[in-house]
Amino acid sequence: MHELLATGPLVGGALIGLSASLLLLFNGRVAGVSDVLGGLLFRRPGETAWRAAFMAGLLLGGLALAAAHPGAFPAGGGGGSLGLVVVAGLLVGYGARLGNGCTSGHGVCGLSRLSVRSLCATMTFMVTAAIAVHVSLHAIGAAR
Repeated sequence: MHELLATGPLVGGALIGLSASLLLLFNGRVAGVSDVLGGLLFRRPGETAWRAAFMAGLLLGGLALAAAHPGAFPAGGGGGSLGLVVVAGLLVGYGARLGNGCTSGHGVCGLSRLSVRSLCATMTFMVTAAIAVHVSLHAIGAAR
């Protein structure tokens, strides 16, 4: 298990980059999850099959990891009430729509295509995250 924890993020990141590159190379599609899901929910004609397969692959990959290494996920789903999780998910979806993509879409797919919009978005995400960590650790003492 220790080896998985040591190499897991590196292998996972490489697989994400490879998958995004292959989707773009062979299908001409960008692997932005919020856009893929949005197109599936709002039924873009002729694109349902690949979008459904993409989303199923994400779900099945997580389930396969949970089956192979149950300790990789926190017991009880990580905490938080169902209502809080739903509200958080809706806020993330709204933010992805507002930002024309999610953080991973801009960071992985946008930056690799040298998108100026994605560079600005990713810098904004990183600065906002740094401020949020600073405030939570030093101003309100969340880690104490």
